[in-house]
Amino acid sequence: MDPRRLDRDVAGAAAAHQGLLAMLDQQLSSGSFDGTSPSRLPGWTIGHVLTHLARNADSIVRVLAAAERGEIIDRYEGGQARRDAEIEAGAPRPAEELVADVRSTIWSLEQTWSTHTRWDGRSREAQGREVEVSELPFMRWREVEVHRADLALGYDASDWPAEYVRRDLRLMEMRWNARRPMGMTGLPQAALDAPPHERLAWLLGRSSIGDLEPAGVF
Repeated sequence: MDPRRLDRDVAGAAAAHQGLLAMLDQQLSSGSFDGTSPSRLPGWTIGHVLTHLARNADSIVRVLAAAERGEIIDRYEGGQARRDAEIEAGAPRPAEELVADVRSTIWSLEQTWSTHTRWDGRSREAQGREVEVSELPFMRWREVEVHRADLALGYDASDWPAEYVRRDLRLMEMRWNARRPMGMTGLPQAALDAPPHERLAWLLGRSSIGDLEPAGVF
């Protein structure tokens, strides 16, 4: 574990949290915030996205608590089916309740980060793979930045912080290369010609670039 990288990831996620909460508070103060409005994700409302962000924070808190005990647990208790059911159940709540849930789970997560000591622990992800818990702050940073844009509330990929784009672009390009046949690595030229945030949005399945097929990585 690189403590300096961990510091940057925690700081990046915390800044993303504050940006998200400020945006949600502004929406609430407008008096027209409706959690049942569609998000940019097919089949998901704003309520689905916000509930997912809250339960995602809860899942990291669970894993870190287990890591402190020297245990490895499933990040989403009950697997994908229970995760999806909790999101569906929480999505129709009033806007004020949705935002309060996001806020309280952010506070809980950041407090847990501040006292966590076992960064050498591991988390079992929904797909069965294990990751080091030291990777979770960056994964959370990605969740907040990407889903904040998914909310379609005036925040887009072009607003993503340059440091986040730089870090995630490197990771997603590595995933792209790992899925290609041997000797056929490297992004298509059209993707390479696109601005970094557009390239990352394409790799994350959030946008298209010209006639390129979906990246199929995320």
